[in-house]
Amino acid sequence: MGSTFNDTKRLSIATKLADMKALQNLLINNEQQFIQDCTDDDIRERLQDMLEDDRKNLGVLDTVIVQYGVKGEPKATTSKIIESVKKLMSRSSLTFFEKVQEHELLKHKQTMAGLLIHKAALVVGADIEAAITPLNTVNFENRAHQEQLKGILEILGIRELTGLEPKQGLWARVQDAIAALAGVVGSVVTRTDDEMSIRNLLLMDHTKADILFREILSANDPQKIQEYFGQLYKDIKVHGTAEEQVI
Repeated sequence: MGSTFNDTKRLSIATKLADMKALQNLLINNEQQFIQDCTDDDIRERLQDMLEDDRKNLGVLDTVIVQYGVKGEPKATTSKIIESVKKLMSRSSLTFFEKVQEHELLKHKQTMAGLLIHKAALVVGADIEAAITPLNTVNFENRAHQEQLKGILEILGIRELTGLEPKQGLWARVQDAIAALAGVVGSVVTRTDDEMSIRNLLLMDHTKADILFREILSANDPQKIQEYFGQLYKDIKVHGTAEEQVI
């Protein structure tokens, strides 16, 4: 760790993590309401999958916060934004499209916060990087959710503007965009601008797998065990493919 990384800077990252946790709860609340309000079976199913990811990722954020070791509180401005969005989402004057549109902006904000923390950890040092490693999965899934939400907004927007259905092939484009995000090493890490070495990427995979194993062994909630095991299975599958293709 660099000698200039003082307590104030430690707390700034802790505060950003607290902001993310507060926003994660808002995302979950929004998606629960969307599922109730949605009349399209396909969109509702995709929102349900998104909700399951976000519930799991709330637990991942808790793990990252504990591993980081410094507890922070959300910024006052973040709390005000969250309260403002809650009021906005409760208004009957907004269409379903408009509410999902606001939600996509929140998801973008969450994605950027996670990427910023990841980049900061790379600059600070290996110990902080190891502590926040599970955040990489949250970051990837948030980006994937953005692509899903863009597809949902396209459908809802066309229906709202024209009363007609969009052309076929939309979800195939969405899935292609999500697949492109994964790249060779899948959802495990977000690469730096100068590209991390494959050795470092694979070592980070092992660190993350160790963390997930510990979570599985220490968890008492069967639902949490299932969620962590599902994530472990996906990561190991991608990790093995990366090793075969690259190493």
